Amino acid sequence: MVQSSSAPSAPPTTPPASRFERLAGWAHRHRWQALLAWLVTLIAVSVGAQLVGANYRNDVSLPGTESQRALDTLRERAPVAANTSVQLVLADPAGLERPATRDRVGQLLDRVRGLPSVAEARDPYADPGALSADRTVGYATVTLTGQAGDVPDEDVRRLVDTAQDAAGDGLRVEVGGDPVVAVEEGGGGPAEGIGLLAALVILVVLFGSVLAASLPIIIAVFAVGTAMGLVLLASHVATVADYTTPLMALVGLGVGIDYALLLFSRYRAELLAGANPEQAGRRAVDTAGRTVLFAGTTVILALLGLVVLGLGSLQGVAVAVAVTVAATMAAALVLLPALLGVMGGRIERTVRRRATRRRGDGSRWAAWSTLVQRHPWTATVVAVGALLALAVPVLDMRLGIADPGNGAPERTSRQAYDLLAEGFGPGFNGPLVVVVDATAAPGGNARAAAEAARPVLAGTAGVATVVPPVPTADDRVATMIVMPDAKPQDAHTQQLVDRLRTDVLPGLGGPGVSFLVGGTTAATVDFSTAVADRLPLFVLVVVGLSTLLLVLVFRSLLIPLKAALLNLLSVAASLGAITLVFQHGVLADALGVQPGPVEAFVPVLIFAIAFGLSMDYEIFLLARMHEHWEQHQDAPAAVRHGMATTGRIITAAAAIMVVVFGSFLFDPGRMLKQFGLGLAVAVLVDALVIRCLIVPAVMQLFGRRAWWLPAWLARRLPRLALEHR
Repeated sequence: MVQSSSAPSAPPTTPPASRFERLAGWAHRHRWQALLAWLVTLIAVSVGAQLVGANYRNDVSLPGTESQRALDTLRERAPVAANTSVQLVLADPAGLERPATRDRVGQLLDRVRGLPSVAEARDPYADPGALSADRTVGYATVTLTGQAGDVPDEDVRRLVDTAQDAAGDGLRVEVGGDPVVAVEEGGGGPAEGIGLLAALVILVVLFGSVLAASLPIIIAVFAVGTAMGLVLLASHVATVADYTTPLMALVGLGVGIDYALLLFSRYRAELLAGANPEQAGRRAVDTAGRTVLFAGTTVILALLGLVVLGLGSLQGVAVAVAVTVAATMAAALVLLPALLGVMGGRIERTVRRRATRRRGDGSRWAAWSTLVQRHPWTATVVAVGALLALAVPVLDMRLGIADPGNGAPERTSRQAYDLLAEGFGPGFNGPLVVVVDATAAPGGNARAAAEAARPVLAGTAGVATVVPPVPTADDRVATMIVMPDAKPQDAHTQQLVDRLRTDVLPGLGGPGVSFLVGGTTAATVDFSTAVADRLPLFVLVVVGLSTLLLVLVFRSLLIPLKAALLNLLSVAASLGAITLVFQHGVLADALGVQPGPVEAFVPVLIFAIAFGLSMDYEIFLLARMHEHWEQHQDAPAAVRHGMATTGRIITAAAAIMVVVFGSFLFDPGRMLKQFGLGLAVAVLVDALVIRCLIVPAVMQLFGRRAWWLPAWLARRLPRLALEHR
């Protein structure tokens, strides 16, 4: 008998679990430990933050600029002159020189001089030029003991209260200055609460269950709360701007809900495909979790690209928001599987009960994709044309920094601004501080050099008046206040700054004497110029890194190029909307804002955040297209599959982001309104126009070429897979 020599066939081997699967499995098995660890971390960070308090500081330094050199000169040689100040603006229709009014003003100044954080309060009756020509409006300059960010808010509020308590008997007192504006805008608003409530409503409609809808909210709150606590603690060792916290909430809530929603949607799909809750969680993290990781990485790369701008005031904000995005990614990948392990049974029943009502969603999105793919040129041209039209106002965008004249009419800083403009002219609210440095001159008499230069400055076009030189404790340094004849935000004022620096001042003073044009208005000009000059490099770095990441992920050249161009288009449309509303005043009354320049740092932050978020949706959609392409090599079918599987979830995620971002239009701060509108428009345009129209149309036009990568390049590039192979 001959025995067969053939050995029995080996059973098929199961590929080893990926890191993502192992992470999800650990979080599911140790769900209570994972939840407890995150909860303890959140409590510890929050308690620590409450105990030490915040130390936010707005770093507006711009090394190398003339305004910064002027400030540094005063800090070194006349420290008191470099300190920030506020103005007590006085008005009396019967005249400020009435005996009763003079007595009231004198008593007010005595009380102010005894307040904390007050270094000096000048007498308007003894200060040349401090009373208007008709003697009905005047101001008393109150010098504080530090820069604006160094003076406690409670001291500024006490100063405001003390000043306004002195009003009466015909005397009106208002208070102006940067510290006052900061205190008035620091009260916060209902934005976060409105955004969370609206997001919860959308999630309940989407999932049909408050329990399921609460999971993305819980993830976002845990992640944002932890990140905020960490950044608040970090504010004691690094420079963190005071507007960082609401911006972190703005981005963290939107991104956190977005990522959790994507993972939960894949978890739901795996449950309906027959997986048990643990298997569904592992597969969701192994597929959608990879997408979350890559999408979040693009946002972080875009934010960290702000480092190349070299603007200290933006670098701290960028790092803080990047930390928030990293925390949301960690929470989505660890906290969500743990929560699903705790609530999996109840959520599974809800998912299966709702499944029969939603069976047609995928087919409807596939049908829409088919319609777009039949008319790709029409969809592309119409959609791109509409976005270009919305982006056109960007060409006229004027960067600056809003002053109290853009504030709400009821604010004391706005009232002070209007009174000063009425009494002394529109340029009075934007004085230029000319620092005269005669350190290297023979004799070092700065005041004499200033007196010699004063008539020339007074005769310069665009100058309304020049206040007599103010000596400092160091005779080699003096200051002159130059009043423009136009408002601080007027283009003529910016031209005056340039004219003084390039044409007028360089030839004055003689050997060893230098003139530096500084002050808030000049610093605003310098900041806007620095942003405009460095923006191209920033865009190049962000777009380049994001495009490279997409090349590695999708093994394609056309897809990353298309993604970069479309994301730039969505950001341009967003900035166009900001320009229309905040600069040109379209719908300004409805939003409660005053027309003015776009905040100089808003476009770069909007670009970083919106570009990253747009790349999120690109990855969400293309990941499912790529998955189908890898399996079937059918380009048109891959487009339909991607739209069918992600259309509903992208639309829901975008709706949540729009309401979260849009809720910041209720914030009292003009800057946060700009962020809210810009990000809401960017997400809305990206989800409805780009993902629903342009992407399927362009992918149809590309066909198989969309997934082409030269063989020589493919061999040299590392593979970053979105699917576990």
